Amino acid sequence: MLDFTRSWRALRPSCIGLAGALALGLATSADARDLRLKFAGTLPVEHQGTKIMEQIAEDIEAADVGLRVSVFPANQLGSGEELLEDAIRGNIDLVMGFIYAHKDPAFEINSMPYLVSSWDEMESTVRNPDSAFNQIMSERLANLGLRMISNNPEGFSNLVAEKMPEDYAGLGSKGMNTRVWSSNAVKDTMEAIGYNTTTMAYAEIFAAVQSGVVDGAICCTKQSAYSIFAKSGVGKYFVDYNAFMELSTFYASQESWDEMNEDQREVVQAAFEKASDDFFAWNKANDAKFAEELVNAGYEILTPTPEEIAVLRDHVRATVWPSISEIVGQDVIDRLQSDLGDGS
Repeated sequence: MLDFTRSWRALRPSCIGLAGALALGLATSADARDLRLKFAGTLPVEHQGTKIMEQIAEDIEAADVGLRVSVFPANQLGSGEELLEDAIRGNIDLVMGFIYAHKDPAFEINSMPYLVSSWDEMESTVRNPDSAFNQIMSERLANLGLRMISNNPEGFSNLVAEKMPEDYAGLGSKGMNTRVWSSNAVKDTMEAIGYNTTTMAYAEIFAAVQSGVVDGAICCTKQSAYSIFAKSGVGKYFVDYNAFMELSTFYASQESWDEMNEDQREVVQAAFEKASDDFFAWNKANDAKFAEELVNAGYEILTPTPEEIAVLRDHVRATVWPSISEIVGQDVIDRLQSDLGDGS
């Protein structure tokens, strides 16, 4: 395999016969390999997610089961789409990243608007391994030769803007153009609530907002809005629609997973599960802190009331979800809806 270095323990057949020596050699090579794993991500170096990647690497190596982990954050090995492709090919072993729908339209559920609207709903819908959401993700990744480890909601990806949207809490025209990522669900949602949209890669949005190419961008948690935009004096408003999760997934190349012995797999699984719990707790605890940081940096946070959010949510589910079902399949929508507790 391209991304592993192996050191095999010397075999010492003594008085046993040749057949026994061969059997011993096979058993030893399966149980005592030293592997170096490539762990790639897309978040900035200073982001808490990258610190979590480093924690995972340290925990795996500290277990002393013959694994070494090299961490590559900040798109060093490619974009989210490229990391998925390379993990499928076995060129990257472990990934923390958003899973786009370019390999399977069912992954559009990662961008599904108003699937969840609170931290508690993230816990029950996205982090629960038995939820329909997780089962769908795991099944579809397995079809691509990937192993899902866990999903990690970081908060909500909301709107950073240079000007205040008109009727920001209603369904009327917003009088502005906003960036969306490459998702029909996101594009249709923002247009359904009154925005004009421009599809744009994540790496382009800072310069686009700064230069006025777009008036705003649906892109960021409060942490990202502060660290990327507010600290640089770009943007003035943050609109809390809470329609889209900011979600990263821990996943592995199945080929890489199969190269590990049982002890190594147990260590890797445990390190990722602990990190996923730590990351969710940190994000939830620090959401209010970064809201304060945004305000201190001169931002105004616009938050629709629960009643206004309910109107937006119901309108989007009624107008956008049917088109999503044509992409992901009605069976997928039915499974997701069966887990919702609001009667949808």
